[in-house]
Amino acid sequence: MAIKAEHEIHTRRKSLNVGVGLMLGGFVLLVMVLTFTKITSTDFQIPASAAKGVGAQIGTEATD
Repeated sequence: MAIKAEHEIHTRRKSLNVGVGLMLGGFVLLVMVLTFTKITSTDFQIPASAAKGVGAQIGTEATD
């Protein structure tokens, strides 16, 4: 059985898939860079809900 040459539509689909893959990779890289720069900034703080548990609030104690 002889190997057939690729049809034109397969070439088009392959180039489309490569383009979509590159765009997806670029988006993932962008999210990683933004996350890295946010975490490594000097004024980064863990949100109170993550630090004290979900629903906990800081400085809202009732005084009677």
